[in-house]
Amino acid sequence: MAPMTRPLLNRRLAEFGTTIFAEMSALAARTGSINLGQGFPDTDGPEEIREAAVRALRDGRGNQYPPGPGVPELRTAVADHQRERYGLGYDPDAEVLVTAGATEAIAAALLALVEPGDEVIALEPYYDSYAACVAMAGGTRVPVTLRPHEGSYVLDLDELRAAVTDRTRLILLNTPHNPTGTVLTRAELTAIAELAVERDLLVVTDEVYEHLVFDGTEHVPIATLPGMRERTVTIGSSGKTFSFTGWKVGWITASPELTSAVRSAKQFLTYVSAGPFQYAIAEALRLPAAYFDSLRADLQAKRDLLSEGLAQAGFEVYRPAGTYFVTTDIRPLGATDGFDFCRSLPERAGVVAIPNAVFYDHREAGAPFVRFAFCKKTEVLEEAVSRLKRLG
Repeated sequence: MAPMTRPLLNRRLAEFGTTIFAEMSALAARTGSINLGQGFPDTDGPEEIREAAVRALRDGRGNQYPPGPGVPELRTAVADHQRERYGLGYDPDAEVLVTAGATEAIAAALLALVEPGDEVIALEPYYDSYAACVAMAGGTRVPVTLRPHEGSYVLDLDELRAAVTDRTRLILLNTPHNPTGTVLTRAELTAIAELAVERDLLVVTDEVYEHLVFDGTEHVPIATLPGMRERTVTIGSSGKTFSFTGWKVGWITASPELTSAVRSAKQFLTYVSAGPFQYAIAEALRLPAAYFDSLRADLQAKRDLLSEGLAQAGFEVYRPAGTYFVTTDIRPLGATDGFDFCRSLPERAGVVAIPNAVFYDHREAGAPFVRFAFCKKTEVLEEAVSRLKRLG
């Protein structure tokens, strides 16, 4: 048999390879290091929600294919959540779609809405699946870089406006933002909304960290702003809010036309998933405000613990306004390459982190920055901080 001359992997995906998360998690396992790389909690969420999933299994709810758009109970709970939290009214039957986590929601939205040659603006550093999904849709990603300034990362609205061309189809937002922890302000989102209306752009907004904002920071869904409800696909997820990341229950809310378009792509991805878990998350979304307040306070304390420990170890720390993650600059430690730093960190300190450069098109802009996750038990973070002091 003659050797194959054509590469097996589709050229649109050839640049991506194995994710950095797989590489660093394997490194953590091999070295016995504390894994502060991948953003998953090391404890389960509320016991009553886990029991709700068990109850659904035993009652035979969701053990067979659930409805394609998601079980009615969850779609109603999502609509109620959007109305009660943000004053956004959505029809559970026509304007809510349940997905296999936010990752599928992003993929389905981009596959549905982007034609080959369309440009998609994304704020970099960006969650790694964004680039892959734009590529699979045949689009061209156009990064607009968030840059560090006075202890946080900021968006240059002039740079964003300049990035829009006649080929721009949509803006892909993420707020609260992974990996920088930035939460876009109402003023920034208003400017983005005005640009979208002016240039007739769609917006896909990943808001999975909506409940994880600190220090009284306000999360503003861009769909609440004038002219945006009909041109916005809002993505939510249960994993980060309820600490059941393995259940993979996400959703979109959007106009009937946008929801129908995304559903057309989604039905050929997983079709349906997580049947019994959907019923449990419907109950989770109705937990009292005290649950969300407690979650936020717990994570804020953990953010402070890790941020202060990193600063004591010699890092420059960008204290996040939201999410699970804190970004650091390694240059005060005499290092400039985040990849080399993260690959050597397990041997040097017994801790694993993620180099932010993987989240950039402009790799040089992210080279000296490293991300740590603080969604871990307090004692784990305390041990990590103790180990990191070896770097001093």
